[in-house]
Amino acid sequence: MSSETGAELRASDAVLIDRLMQRDETALEALYDRYAAILSSVLNLILRDTQAAEEILQDIFFQLWRTASQFDASRGSLPPWLMVIARNRAISRLRRHNPVAGESLVDNTAISTVDIESAASQKQLLGRVKGALENLPKEQRAAVALAYFEGLTHTEIAQRTGDPLGTVKTRLRSAVETLKRTLHSSAASTAGNA
Repeated sequence: MSSETGAELRASDAVLIDRLMQRDETALEALYDRYAAILSSVLNLILRDTQAAEEILQDIFFQLWRTASQFDASRGSLPPWLMVIARNRAISRLRRHNPVAGESLVDNTAISTVDIESAASQKQLLGRVKGALENLPKEQRAAVALAYFEGLTHTEIAQRTGDPLGTVKTRLRSAVETLKRTLHSSAASTAGNA
């Protein structure tokens, strides 16, 4: 990514979306170059299948090409919108290939309002997330790693760790709430210092 600020990047994304609606292929190429790597990372973390991740990545950009008008910049910026699509498609694929894993992975999603558009803010966010994870109790940290980095369901985590299902759910719920509070307060203090 370039050194554009978050506001410049959002404006640039809006221009590219407008060009997409006019069927400008170079706009799609620019968005692909800008966001494919981060989306691919998320897909690979969830799926642990490079070929499946690549298929979904291509589908996401094909969908963006076909339905660019559905993106509403007033509701948020493009990167988080693409991340949600990527995550949802990856989870749907996991569920199709493992029907037993029907538990909702969405319930415990920690959503941050932190600006993720610029490389600098991504690095800061990563540092805050790592710090927040390190401050979790060991059992909560392990449950979060299994759920979000390995894509396991609550039941699969309980089977792997030997802990009761209710304990796993409580640990994840507590961890997500702690992470949300920590990241929110960290983002607020960072914004206050700017």
